[in-house]
Amino acid sequence: MTESAATLLRTAAELATYAPGTEPDGSAAASRGERAVVMTMGALHEGHASLIHTARAMVGPAGQVVVTVFVNPLQFGEAADLDRYPRTLDADLSVAGAAGADAVFAPSVDEVYPGGEPQVRISAGPMGERLEGASRPGHFDGMLTVVAKMLHLTRPDVAFFGQKDAQQLALIRRMVRDLNFPVEIVGVETAREPDGLALSSRNRFLDPHERHTALALSGALFAARDRLAAQQALHARAQTTGATEDRAAGLTRLGEARLAADAQAVARARPDGGPAAVRAAARSILDDAASAQPPLDLDYLALVDPADFTEIPDDRTAGDAILAVAARVGATRLIDNIPLTFGATP
Repeated sequence: MTESAATLLRTAAELATYAPGTEPDGSAAASRGERAVVMTMGALHEGHASLIHTARAMVGPAGQVVVTVFVNPLQFGEAADLDRYPRTLDADLSVAGAAGADAVFAPSVDEVYPGGEPQVRISAGPMGERLEGASRPGHFDGMLTVVAKMLHLTRPDVAFFGQKDAQQLALIRRMVRDLNFPVEIVGVETAREPDGLALSSRNRFLDPHERHTALALSGALFAARDRLAAQQALHARAQTTGATEDRAAGLTRLGEARLAADAQAVARARPDGGPAAVRAAARSILDDAASAQPPLDLDYLALVDPADFTEIPDDRTAGDAILAVAARVGATRLIDNIPLTFGATP
């Protein structure tokens, strides 16, 4: 695979003749191994490139990597948002090819929905009505419908999606499991700018001041992660040293105020810091950003179970979670999230 622009495929018929096991003219060929698919809406950036790199590494040189580029109208609640979404197909072909893709499937809306908007769609169910689904009604139904169509058209062995869209990834995994799609779904870690901002096609809409405010999203997530890690480290010390409230009281009587405060913090440390502490650490950063210029307009901050995206109760002491945030800065809506594990040993 040379670092050149990927082959452009515009129709389902072209994609079919490009399938593993056939040559472009339809004649038989030796097996090319597994096919990997990376689904995008275009405007490719380094985050997409990391997905393509991961896909290429998994299927190897004998495999085939196809990137889909399709701005799906079913996912947009407002026509203005659909029109505003960037279209950069020529650049996308270069980015995809350089990252290791063999082909880019970029069909028209008429090619994907030849009879107009589909009468039959996939429902995202209760999970699709939470968080992003509550903010963007119908979004996940449209997303799952086009993902299902693209899986049928591209026929991959494995498909790659970014963990930045954590709720989307969870719903795709659920659809594949519930509807018995013969494909493996792989989530790829969120790619970030050096300053921590999650890579997104929407970042190009931020002016320098808005971008500075937008850093509060990742800053809030990192603050929550650090708070959890600190609490878990304190708990580990308590387990190791046997710190107790009695020891703290004894140090206080001896006039060792600093050591007493430390011993008390260790003695009271929970194994996880508690979901409430994690939420509070994140919210403190977001509250400050709400007073910035320009301000951050928070949509939601949620600590959820990755299985169904329901809120985690404050008494949860162990298990995996996702801390998710969504907000607007100026006219641009951004999302981010970070995985957390309660009760883990540092």
